[in-house]
Amino acid sequence: MLERLTDVPAGVDAVKAVGTVSKNDYETVIEPLVDDARSEGRRIRILCELGPEFHSFTPGAAWEDLKVGLSSLRLFEGCAIVTDIAWIRESTRLTGFFLPCPVHVYGNQEREEALRWLASLPAGPGVSHRLLPDSHVLVVEVEHPLRAQDFDALALTVDTWLETHDELTGAVVHAREFPGWENVGSLLRHARFVRDHHRQVRRVALAADSRLAGLAPHLANHFVQADVRRFGYDELDDAVAWAANPAGRPPAATG
Repeated sequence: MLERLTDVPAGVDAVKAVGTVSKNDYETVIEPLVDDARSEGRRIRILCELGPEFHSFTPGAAWEDLKVGLSSLRLFEGCAIVTDIAWIRESTRLTGFFLPCPVHVYGNQEREEALRWLASLPAGPGVSHRLLPDSHVLVVEVEHPLRAQDFDALALTVDTWLETHDELTGAVVHAREFPGWENVGSLLRHARFVRDHHRQVRRVALAADSRLAGLAPHLANHFVQADVRRFGYDELDDAVAWAANPAGRPPAATG
């Protein structure tokens, strides 16, 4: 069976597996948890305990786990698995890297550490962005490893803009250091975002530390129809001005 736990910090959900977990347990515990989060407009940070009291999953439970997961992946902000069971630890490490949210595995004695990690996750997207309506430029500030929800938020902003405009004049990526991607799911979401939008951006500027100069050619490969130029990290204003004025477009009025 699955038990819903309440001895956790605010903003964290927790369940404990005891004995044999069945399809009915998912229907009575997990599905209402997901439905509540969806109706409240919040994301899920969940701790799953599988201690010595846990025995097995029924085949129906395994299918229900997959079905619920596939339909709700974007709701999850983080998942901590607390267990000493070797096959669960190994299978979680193998599959967790491909999920859109971070998944960490802890031992039975590390429950408090797991809760601290879940509570410490940043709320909402870890990458900030803003669209400058006067210059038609999207500025993306990168400080943390890129997450799938970052690209969901970027896509919402860009797609809303494109509902009333033919294109986005420019995009500026502002980063002191490039922190990489949180996991493979984040990398794949990044690729999908580029695939869906690369033809609608005319200029891309990288305003970054000199150590990131090598990223500019990669941006050029992604945005094949855009001009790409690198600026220094402290030259953000120059990068925005350049991105806002592709060939043939007059400079924005000033004064």
